[in-house]
Amino acid sequence: MRMADVWRWQGSITRGQYALLGVAAFLVKFGVDNIVAHFLFHRSWGLFSYWQPITYAVRLTSLPRPEASFAGTMVAVAIPFIWFGVGLTVCRLRNAGIPIWRAILFFIPYVNLAFFAALCALPKKEEWIPGETPAARGKSMREDSAPEGSLGSAALAIGDSLLFGLAMAFLSTSVLRTYGFGLFVGLPFGMGLIASLVYGWQAPRGLSSRIGVAILAVSIAAALLLTMGVEGAICLVMAAPISLALAAMGAWFGYMIQGSPRARHGAPAAMVIVLLSVPSLQTGEAILHRAPPVFVVRTPIEVNAPPEKVWSQVVAFAEIPPPKELLFRAGIAYPIRAEISGHGVGAVRHCIFSTGPFEEPIEVWDEPRLLKFGVTANPAPLNELSPYGNIQPPHLHGYFVSKQGQFLLTALPGGRTRLEGTTWYQHTMWPAGYWHLWSDYIIHKIHMRVLEHIREEVEHKPQA
Repeated sequence: MRMADVWRWQGSITRGQYALLGVAAFLVKFGVDNIVAHFLFHRSWGLFSYWQPITYAVRLTSLPRPEASFAGTMVAVAIPFIWFGVGLTVCRLRNAGIPIWRAILFFIPYVNLAFFAALCALPKKEEWIPGETPAARGKSMREDSAPEGSLGSAALAIGDSLLFGLAMAFLSTSVLRTYGFGLFVGLPFGMGLIASLVYGWQAPRGLSSRIGVAILAVSIAAALLLTMGVEGAICLVMAAPISLALAAMGAWFGYMIQGSPRARHGAPAAMVIVLLSVPSLQTGEAILHRAPPVFVVRTPIEVNAPPEKVWSQVVAFAEIPPPKELLFRAGIAYPIRAEISGHGVGAVRHCIFSTGPFEEPIEVWDEPRLLKFGVTANPAPLNELSPYGNIQPPHLHGYFVSKQGQFLLTALPGGRTRLEGTTWYQHTMWPAGYWHLWSDYIIHKIHMRVLEHIREEVEHKPQA
């Protein structure tokens, strides 16, 4: 190996040389960055300074002049190190017999760490014997290369899956602004399939290990979206059941393709189909822009008081104590109080939530039986839980919309009242059948918070 070859991106280097030169280059760069930051800009510089949230990095054009000068200088200082790092990576990929285009993983925050570890573990191309299974290798070869080959293949599979997943997630949410089948069905299935196919490319792999690699890839993608400030924890948790299940299905599909000698030649075609179908599905959804269905949630409760006494609390209720439920404490919007301006049809009710007020013009005022209202203003459905405080993913605005609501009071024997709260709502997140399970549950919990507060006010507090 000659250093000039690395600078020219020619030749190849072994995994030991790659690890040594990579670590050395990073230490030199860290020292140079510290000197520049400290002596030129009087700033501190630490290891974690290299992994700032991506949402901050994309706002360079709006930075104040001193900040922009600092950022520009640090980028200029990084250019020769980036060139050298990519050259190292290209030479190592060539040595391992891996397509050079995978050097793009060098530029993805966090993913590049796993990519570096994979290239440090993968043996050189000559150590792979085409068509030979681990069971057929000699004992010394098996002991020397099989564990590293398995680990390196897993890391490479996860890296490829992450590259595809993060790119498609960005396309769907930030460019097309769609939260549909392409994002929540096609993407996790595709990530699982890609991870499975890449993991099993060099040697046969079992189904359970493929599923583990696929699930790990999707889990790391979610962690990256959280760490980079792109998405919050609440929606990632909600998406986890369907995403992990579909990733496992994709891994199984890859296993079926590579497990059959007759079907194995279809692996490249399957990968190409995934690479084309997921963005096509996302784009198609953005173009078609389907009308979302209207869902209805009804929640009843019994109050030990006649309707006439309950009515005044239904129209406007006093402030509810802070929530104890983990759901609301985690960031889901919850009702605080209700106010009303006017009386009868045409009056405007404001239900104040933790994220802002709902504006509710009264459509039916049938005292003391039915209060029905439309909704002309919706606050954000939640405050996302994120390490970076208040983040604003696109789905917080306009993707969940309350359309109408009502309170129905029915007199029961013994001076009691059946009080039923109803909400009509829409959301533009698909598959609708999955997401409405979450939204129905959340709205039911919101109803219960209001209805139980009304019951408490009516039954246990004196009325004016």
